[in-house]
Amino acid sequence: MKNGQKSNLLGEWLVREGVITREQLEEVLNRQDFKKQKMLLGKRLVQLGYCTEDDVSRVIAKRAGIPFVSLENYSIDAAAVSTVPPDAIKRYKALPVGFDQDKLVVAIQHPNNIVALDDLRILTGYEIKPVVVPDSELEVAIEKYTRAGMDFDLESEGEPQLEDEAMEADDLLDRPAVQLANMILSQAVSAKASDIHIEPFEKQLRVRFRIDGVLHDVMQPPKKLHPSLVSRIKVMANMDIAERRVPQDGRMSLKIDGKAVDVRVASLPGSFGERLTLRLLDRSGSIMTLEKLGLVPAVLKKFRARLSNPYGFILVTGPTGSGKSTTLYASLASINTVEKNVITVEDPVEYRIEGINQVQINPKAGLTFATGLRSILRNDPDIIMVGEIRDRETATIAVEAALTGHLVLATLHTNEAAGAISRLLEMGIEPYLIASSLVCVLAQRLARVLCPSCKVEHYMSREELKNIEGFPLEENESGVKIYRPGSCMRCSNTGYRGRIGVFELLDVSEKIQRLTLEKRSAAEIKEAAVGEGMITLRQDGLMKVRQGITSLEEILRVVM
Repeated sequence: MKNGQKSNLLGEWLVREGVITREQLEEVLNRQDFKKQKMLLGKRLVQLGYCTEDDVSRVIAKRAGIPFVSLENYSIDAAAVSTVPPDAIKRYKALPVGFDQDKLVVAIQHPNNIVALDDLRILTGYEIKPVVVPDSELEVAIEKYTRAGMDFDLESEGEPQLEDEAMEADDLLDRPAVQLANMILSQAVSAKASDIHIEPFEKQLRVRFRIDGVLHDVMQPPKKLHPSLVSRIKVMANMDIAERRVPQDGRMSLKIDGKAVDVRVASLPGSFGERLTLRLLDRSGSIMTLEKLGLVPAVLKKFRARLSNPYGFILVTGPTGSGKSTTLYASLASINTVEKNVITVEDPVEYRIEGINQVQINPKAGLTFATGLRSILRNDPDIIMVGEIRDRETATIAVEAALTGHLVLATLHTNEAAGAISRLLEMGIEPYLIASSLVCVLAQRLARVLCPSCKVEHYMSREELKNIEGFPLEENESGVKIYRPGSCMRCSNTGYRGRIGVFELLDVSEKIQRLTLEKRSAAEIKEAAVGEGMITLRQDGLMKVRQGITSLEEILRVVM
């Protein structure tokens, strides 16, 4: 049947079902742009707004006598996906999405393609149950789930040893666990996950990704695949697969779709087998700029001014995973010039920056933050970055370096900016040294950004907002339009895509110096800073809610 006949047939179906009118069909068929581009009729009707993708797919499904499914609310089974090679999925535009008793459920663009269905039946050994889904959803899902077999390269460090009873490496490559391992890693990179958790339980195997700081259950492969999946990943990470009783650490370097990724693997014996935690670090990612961190213009201007100081101590604070290292890298990148000698001491070196000398600590060899910092001072630095202030010795050297003509940037684990001064005092640093060296403290958190494709408008009245301490309201406002998370394929049904920083910048003024010398509490220092115009973490977060960047629930989650 010719394309024109197929288009006319679909058009007739849509008219009979009352989805479009006869006039709309004739108008599209007679349009010159439609004839020249040889565009699918359904796609053109959707573009013109005469119907939706769901309308077209439902009619096709009804006429073919097969079910209609929306992948927006469908949990795709990774084990089903792994039954068909990625190239075949793309060739037939058919994605296995699950099992229905002994049948393989396949979302397919052309459900009447008998050749494709027969090939899939022979290829998988399952009877095929086709379902119709909207084209855009199928395209997104195919792109997401076929990454596993595309441009996946393992940069191995030496040859791992297999246990006696295990298969040879060549045989291992033929097992479904290999494709599942590749799929897990590829999906994690695609979803920009920072961690992968592979967790065995009594009757199930669970795989979770940490995306934007929150864990999400992404798949539950068959429990029987657990031993071979763990062995496969341990082989890739150059770990001992014969040892299952003690924790192990390993690492591997991958190249997935052109992205260079370092993976640190940690195993932990459990009641139902070994669990694995994989930490992903994208080496191909570019250093974020200060402008993209999320600092409001006034705070960004002030922070840039402090970074331009020839000497002094600048602290970035926050809990683990709050983006402190990213802020430090962005800061260094903004002040790194050929006239400056910039040296860092880190654990580990997460990103390589051209023109900066980066040192990774090695406690086993005696290279700690303190010893590394002492050595750096003998190498004529202008700017020093210390990955983390962990003890009194490191803090003392950092403060002394700031007082002797160096600009020192470092991180510290405190919940708010004012708490950094109290923490340094608790470490035993003299108040006069802190007051003389400390330039500013930047406290931060990371909040998830609402997905622009599916965020939902929500109106809150003035009375409701009054119960939220610090919400920015104008005098005459009766209420405010904010946004809540929705759900779509583009954000993996989480409602969020990416993260943004929430900040408070404590500028060390004469008053703050005086309070430091008097060993005043963090609460008193914070009160004085707010009196001098400091925007608190909560205020900054609520401003981002008002701007529609993030949700109220997210800010209340990350800022106490």
